[in-house]
Amino acid sequence: MDVLGYFNVKRPDVVHETIDGETVIVNLENGVYYSLRNSGVDVWNLIESGANFEDLTAEISNRYNGDAKDIESAIRELLITLQQEGLVQVSSTRRSGNQTPKSPIAVGPEKPGFEIPILEKYSDMQELLLLDPIHEVDEEGWPHKEEDSDHASVDKG
Repeated sequence: MDVLGYFNVKRPDVVHETIDGETVIVNLENGVYYSLRNSGVDVWNLIESGANFEDLTAEISNRYNGDAKDIESAIRELLITLQQEGLVQVSSTRRSGNQTPKSPIAVGPEKPGFEIPILEKYSDMQELLLLDPIHEVDEEGWPHKEEDSDHASVDKG
């Protein structure tokens, strides 16, 4: 797997939400959902902004106390896993309008210790998520009433 280029969430097949320090990610193609916590939430948010590997390692190193090589290795492994799971894609160019958010550099004990981000995978609701018709959304949104050209609408008012 490649970690060169700019990372983006694989839309519209992947949706996510961050609540109380946990990012829940759902792959609507296969019904599997995932969880990221701690530094993983920060990595995901940087991916959402279209960050590249350099951006990710620099920003996470700025936000957490830890060995730079350990941080780089952990981020590389997470990016490979996210690609294997079909949650992110790599592009040779940054999407227009996306800028990697820069955090203020914290010094001393103010920075939390770096914890290796772990992507937790769950398939216990796979059948239910695949049954939900909302995963078949097009540009017009959902629900979308299809017009039947063979039948004229009748006003019953």
